[in-house]
Amino acid sequence: MLRIGIVAGALLLAASNCAVAETSVERGAYLVNTIMACGNCHSPRDADGRLIPDKAFSGGLTFNTPPFVATAPNITQDFETGIGSWTDAEIKRALVEGLRPDHGHLAGVPLAAIMPANFYKALLPEDLDAVVAYLRSVKAIRNQVPDPAYKAPVRRDAYPDADAGFSKADLAGPVKRGAYLVTIGHCMECHSAWSRGVSDFRGGLGGGGRLFPPRDGSPEGTPPTIVPNITAHPTAGIGGWTDAEIIRAVTHGVARDGRPLKPPMAYDYYASLKNSDLADIVAYLRTVPALP
Repeated sequence: MLRIGIVAGALLLAASNCAVAETSVERGAYLVNTIMACGNCHSPRDADGRLIPDKAFSGGLTFNTPPFVATAPNITQDFETGIGSWTDAEIKRALVEGLRPDHGHLAGVPLAAIMPANFYKALLPEDLDAVVAYLRSVKAIRNQVPDPAYKAPVRRDAYPDADAGFSKADLAGPVKRGAYLVTIGHCMECHSAWSRGVSDFRGGLGGGGRLFPPRDGSPEGTPPTIVPNITAHPTAGIGGWTDAEIIRAVTHGVARDGRPLKPPMAYDYYASLKNSDLADIVAYLRTVPALP
């Protein structure tokens, strides 16, 4: 009788574990809609800057920069204007190498440098699979965005942590796991020192200072956004902030002194991050060398 009870308990436990196990699509949905914040660029917004829910991922922001003018493309499953005709391998290649397929519209044309493939190359194989699985579940929306116009060859600056890569074993510790999340979140793409189109991920990691023009539709006279220092410097950076203050800034766009922070920081996406992920991100940020 006791043995039957033990077996029954084990079966119930196994069933419970299966019931709560995260599917690949669910994992992909979490990554895409939180830390990777793909919709922050690829989803359109209304005149007030709010996301348009029924048009998610159908093409979004236009970036007018000295090296290129490009609109974030449609990444829904539409066959003609989205990525519905792309194979899984082609979607992965676009994510981690920034290259379009050799067929269809703009065949062989690289994605604009704003696409953070130099960070996404760090995605663990199972997470990359999960992102693709989720994108396959996104409903098709027909929407052709303007073709990119390149004024210079597309280049992406190597990000050391992405080039070094991560393993599942690396993610056992909070600091390394936080580094992984910050990498696939391409946080340092904006928050590192930047000059004449070149990012300094070694000497200027987290130092901030990059300027972003106001979003289209912003009131006239809106000043550019100056990306802040997020190193461990006690005054110039966030070294003197509490964990709660850092998390509030990341998830709600509120600085330590209570002033609102500005786009393009994806607060509305980061607000859905798990508490454990936020704690790991903070643990990693505490290790970023202080810069004045």
